[in-house]
Amino acid sequence: MSVRPKKDAPSVAPDGTPLAPLIRGVEIRYARTQTDERGSICEVLDPAWGLHPDPIVYVYELTIRPGKIKGWHVHHLHDDRIFVSRGELKVVLYDDRADSQTFGMVNEVHRSERHRSIMVIPAHVFHAHQNIGDVAVSLISMPTRPYNHRDPDVYRLPLDTDQIPYRFENRPGW
Repeated sequence: MSVRPKKDAPSVAPDGTPLAPLIRGVEIRYARTQTDERGSICEVLDPAWGLHPDPIVYVYELTIRPGKIKGWHVHHLHDDRIFVSRGELKVVLYDDRADSQTFGMVNEVHRSERHRSIMVIPAHVFHAHQNIGDVAVSLISMPTRPYNHRDPDVYRLPLDTDQIPYRFENRPGW
């Protein structure tokens, strides 16, 4: 029995913009890197862009080693604003907000240093980051609230939880 080939559905617009719908409140703003003979410069976040109304109150860098996953976690009191500076990763998001129009939706977003961007992840949206490259991923996080060392706003689930309809796999391709 032969299997008939399946035609690909469009995944990006002619200008390269992804067509997949995002969870309500998730935003991605792509950055432009300017280069010359001295090096490069890339703007991470400018409040004038209007990407998020909250001021920058706390900034930290995090890394993820090749093949490793950080997640599932969610915040109740703040939104995340995360910029990819180095490496290649997959970000998986799950909308657990019962009052959201996108409740139950899963997003899988691939991000890379080749097309750097800042992503806004709203409170109450679970997320996990997987390094899918061969170098450490470097991210710059700018949450809308400073980290509270005595009472962290981080709630975790195991990667293999049944509460989120997603499984991380190492698939070699189609």
